[in-house]
Amino acid sequence: MRCHFVTLSRLAAVPLAALLLLAAQPVWAQQLQSPSTSSLLSAQPSSGATGSPGGTLLSPNVFPPPPGPMFPAAPYGAPLVPAGQGALSLSARFGPDAPAIASGLIWRIYAATPDDQGNFRLVKEERTPNPTLLLPVGAYIVHVGFGLASAVKTVQLGGETTHQVFDLPAGGVRLNGKVGDTIIPGGQITFDIFPGSQFDIGDRRPVAERVMTGDVVVVPEGTYFIVSNYGDGNSTVRSDIRVQANKLTDVTVNHRAAVITLKLVSNRGGEALPSTAWSVLTPGGDVIKESIGAFPRVVLAEGEYRAIARNEGRVFERDFKVVAGVDGDIEVLAR
Repeated sequence: MRCHFVTLSRLAAVPLAALLLLAAQPVWAQQLQSPSTSSLLSAQPSSGATGSPGGTLLSPNVFPPPPGPMFPAAPYGAPLVPAGQGALSLSARFGPDAPAIASGLIWRIYAATPDDQGNFRLVKEERTPNPTLLLPVGAYIVHVGFGLASAVKTVQLGGETTHQVFDLPAGGVRLNGKVGDTIIPGGQITFDIFPGSQFDIGDRRPVAERVMTGDVVVVPEGTYFIVSNYGDGNSTVRSDIRVQANKLTDVTVNHRAAVITLKLVSNRGGEALPSTAWSVLTPGGDVIKESIGAFPRVVLAEGEYRAIARNEGRVFERDFKVVAGVDGDIEVLAR
């Protein structure tokens, strides 16, 4: 099982309004906390997908941690603080009842006063989960990111150790596909995840692309839609889901499709003729798939089609119907 964290780009100098906007938006500004309700995350019933929450995410350690040393949840002892400086101890969690996050965090400390251009200078960047930083006494803006989720606080640092804990509400999504009761094998289906609903107006960039079966994608809580592509034909399903904080949600996308193998034969049940060029069309004439070979395979959504075979300057064709879950051969007679 792989875990995807969609990372934010490096913030070298950011206007204060942009940082505060991150903190003000709960969908994009925080991560995982233990929910107090038992409501289930699910896809829209009409979308062809179903979703149900798995175990509560108490820590991202449910996913394989990146290689490297592990760090304790808190420093073993208070650091020696020179005069004129203060110690800033940082940690993040998935909610008030969750333990500290043990990996995957990016901390950025900015000066609280902008420069002449209105930008806030990056003072320090840290990628350990529970850093304790020595900084000159004063005010700072602290930003923590975990994948797409983030949080921002303004911190006043004095001459003693200041402890700050950040709550990051986000959830995990694990995806797979089915045709009827049969799981679609890994490698034959991929998923793209977009923010918002599929019915929202406007172009949006995906937060994760070509996610494979069994992969876990960690995103801020909120509404998303999934575009599921089974095979390289026309079997595409769109599904709206809602990601709940501190939940690992299993989403199953149901495809109504079948795997079809095309053959050009001289007689029924005969050997397939090599070097055949194929086109699969809808009844309206739209081309779904083109290929060359004796046994091309294509995944097609349920419906009616026409297969056109070209071999040695001759053209042969046949109409056929695809029934969901019924894989099979379509023979075109070379007559």
